[in-house]
Amino acid sequence: MAGKFVTSGEVEREELAWGTLGWVSRPPTTGASQLTVIEVELLPGEGHNFHKHPDQEEVIYVVSGEIEQWLEQDCQTLRAGDSAFIPADVVHASFNVSDSPAHLLAILGPCVGEGGYVSVEVGDEEPWASLRQ
Repeated sequence: MAGKFVTSGEVEREELAWGTLGWVSRPPTTGASQLTVIEVELLPGEGHNFHKHPDQEEVIYVVSGEIEQWLEQDCQTLRAGDSAFIPADVVHASFNVSDSPAHLLAILGPCVGEGGYVSVEVGDEEPWASLRQ
């Protein structure tokens, strides 16, 4: 395959309790093997709780809004144009700390598994369960 154009209308969207995922590129839709790209919308006051990707690096780029970004036990507020690099197997979380939706672009590589993405949720485990209290 020489590549593939993906229009906004073709992006598969997944509604979650904390926001929306838009699967821009992953193996089943584009044939990608090295990059999984996800549009992420975090609702006000919501976020993707502490998790990790054991075999994938990730870049989170803030398109709009303001998020509280965690890398292990370190936290920083990120705004439009800011980003975070997350090595494989590093616990992280993103929370919208504004009154408007936050829009992010998550880029992970290489693709892992059939869907190109593996997330291990750890938000119910310590120390992650107590960090934001």
